[in-house]
Amino acid sequence: MNKVLVTGASGFLGRHLVEALLDQGYQVCGLDLQANPMAHENLHWVVGSFLDIEILAGAVIGCDAIFHLASTTLPKSSNENPGYDVASNLQGALNLLDIAVANNVAKVVFISSGGTVYGVPQQVPVTEQHVTNPTCSYGIVKLAIEKYLYLYHQLHGLETCSLRLSNPYGEYQRPDTGQGVIAAFCHKALNAQPIEIWGDGSVVRDFIYVKDAVDAMLKASEVECAGQAINIGSGSGLSLNAVIDQIEAVSGLAVQRDYKPGRGFDVPAIYLDIAEAERVLDWRPKVTMNEGLERLLSWAQQKQ
Repeated sequence: MNKVLVTGASGFLGRHLVEALLDQGYQVCGLDLQANPMAHENLHWVVGSFLDIEILAGAVIGCDAIFHLASTTLPKSSNENPGYDVASNLQGALNLLDIAVANNVAKVVFISSGGTVYGVPQQVPVTEQHVTNPTCSYGIVKLAIEKYLYLYHQLHGLETCSLRLSNPYGEYQRPDTGQGVIAAFCHKALNAQPIEIWGDGSVVRDFIYVKDAVDAMLKASEVECAGQAINIGSGSGLSLNAVIDQIEAVSGLAVQRDYKPGRGFDVPAIYLDIAEAERVLDWRPKVTMNEGLERLLSWAQQKQ
């Protein structure tokens, strides 16, 4: 690869990915609704939506690969308007794939969702062979996009890979978006605000430091994945109570916990099996939770 396109380039994941690509010497075209948050001689920025076919087609010209990170919906709100989710994200992905084929793009890496495509796990850790029964439109659309990536690999020989990402955390993550529980917890801890927990805090989730996630994206762009969907996570689960315990240990702060009644839709435990990522991508996460929290808290303190 020499030149790549990143959709959703100014977002939490996108910004880290763009920085990593630039560090490795790639020419990068960043596409986002937001203005360019960084300056670099090898970065070309396009302000606009990936849903705008003309803008997208122009951004793809000359690119060897596409990293598709952009999304118009969130898991918790997607069921409010499934039609919009389909019309924007699914149709937008199909447009992107058609444009990629027309421009002889070699590789498309899609960021899917390890937390929503499986639905309620029958067992943990969850492998890629686990049944997929999403309980929100967000997960259904992510899964549909995965299937179309595989179809375009079969029909057109387009090299594609879907990464089923667990819950990323790290620098640049906003605490007020409704995504990113660790960023929200750290923000409240630093500001001496109580942390609201739905239920007793025993809910288990899979958390991965953002630079480990980006490393997996880069690996996926470099190897033949043959239309595969691959789990990217920590390989283990951590309860919300344990996350707060570690925030207290790393920050030295006492955190006030405000337990609320449990929510019926919260899955008790989900974390991903990452054996396939090890085998196909030669990838494993390197950053421990303590080290990741130290980096996030240090960055967040500087932003105060």
